[in-house]
Amino acid sequence: MTGSERSSADLDYRRRKVLYRSWHRGMREVDLILGSFADGEIAGLSDEELATYEALMAEADGDILKWVTGEEAVPARHDNPVFAKILTYREAPLA
Repeated sequence: MTGSERSSADLDYRRRKVLYRSWHRGMREVDLILGSFADGEIAGLSDEELATYEALMAEADGDILKWVTGEEAVPARHDNPVFAKILTYREAPLA
């Protein structure tokens, strides 16, 4: 998998930008985790959920990976329903 297989044609500018950034972060493992999540959920996120997701994306890839894998506890500021949704995508097989 080299990136998003989802078309961004039906997305507004903000969601297109977030989708792109989800797949182009720098650490491939985090690209796959966040990119898969964004492919499946970006269109359905409310503005509030999108803001929560954008705040998570501002964190360092290494930190996100540690939180997702359980190597470190998720900080309270990111322990929310959006992060829980991301974890469900992490558990799905990455083809």
